[in-house]
Amino acid sequence: MGILSWILFGLIAGAVAKVIMPGKDPGGIIVTIIIGILGGLLGGWIGTSFFGSDGVSGFNLASFIWAVIGSLILLILYRLIFHRSRS
Repeated sequence: MGILSWILFGLIAGAVAKVIMPGKDPGGIIVTIIIGILGGLLGGWIGTSFFGSDGVSGFNLASFIWAVIGSLILLILYRLIFHRSRS
């Protein structure tokens, strides 16, 4: 499944990350979806590269957790960068 599962999990993980870290984000739903997709890719890469797991390897709980972790990381970075640029 590879990248397709990362993207699908990313869509869902972006929404979950937004629920875990509520707050007003610029860009609305489109930015959340993009962060989720990229977060799914990042989570899969982190899991594969650093922890030797399969990363996002299909539709299972471990893959979903990696996608959410990646989305949370990107959401935090996005908020830090955007907040600094407005100051």
